[in-house]
Amino acid sequence: MVLTENTTVQTDLKAQSIDFVNQFNAGLKTLLEVLGVVRKQPLTVGNQIKIYKSDATMVDGKVAEGEVIPLSKVTKTLDRTITLEFNKHRKEVTAEAIQAAGFSSAVGETDAKLLQQNQKDIKKALFDILATGEGATKVTADNFQMAVALSLANLAIKFEDEDVQSVLFVNPIDFYTYLGGKDIQAQTVFGLQYLQNYLGFNTIIMSGNIPQGKMATTASQNLNVAYAPVTGQLSQAFSFTTDATGLIGITHTPKTDNASYDTMTLSAMKLFPEVLDGIIQTDFSKKA
Repeated sequence: MVLTENTTVQTDLKAQSIDFVNQFNAGLKTLLEVLGVVRKQPLTVGNQIKIYKSDATMVDGKVAEGEVIPLSKVTKTLDRTITLEFNKHRKEVTAEAIQAAGFSSAVGETDAKLLQQNQKDIKKALFDILATGEGATKVTADNFQMAVALSLANLAIKFEDEDVQSVLFVNPIDFYTYLGGKDIQAQTVFGLQYLQNYLGFNTIIMSGNIPQGKMATTASQNLNVAYAPVTGQLSQAFSFTTDATGLIGITHTPKTDNASYDTMTLSAMKLFPEVLDGIIQTDFSKKA
């Protein structure tokens, strides 16, 4: 059978799905490298992620010769629990839209919106904890510059005996207002702007999810990723395209009942801090 010119065939659809998965995985991999995150924990949907805060009770260790040394106590207290669950997204493109714009444009451009939404889901849970979550170490400052200094100082105290990589999360309006006319070259990954080795931080992440007048700082070693692989029977059931890691699955399906074309994505992933008081939340909203 001779195909009409420009006919979309199954291999074209598979290629689009593979490209989607590769874009997602490449962006996430780069983001984790920028953040310095190395721990990825494969779990099952429904598993609970426990986030702790640490408490220390120290006693005077100056005792006389031969006397019993009193015990100091360091404990981790459960602060909150996050349940790992699926993020499901679906969109459809009508036959009319495909005819007007062409298949690749109509489906590909809207697939890009799904990619952005998946990225947004993963980032939101982290930023909610970083920016406003309870249990963090609270600091106040008079202005942006002092906030940067106090954030670094408190991070150094919190991780005094560890060799850590510092990560600052800040609102881009605050950051660029402080910089004024200085020329800097920020890069973009996973929908976020970032700089490395600037203002004393190993990495600076800029996001509108951080409220103006606030910043959050932590060590990369305090950040983790938990995910449920979208592989095996689940992948077979929905004909997902994924890679060996199974971080995200995507499937394309024609629908004859309403003459449209569906795209559905499935993922389960959380980027979260291990210890809440290892986050320094600095408020400079009442800046002079």
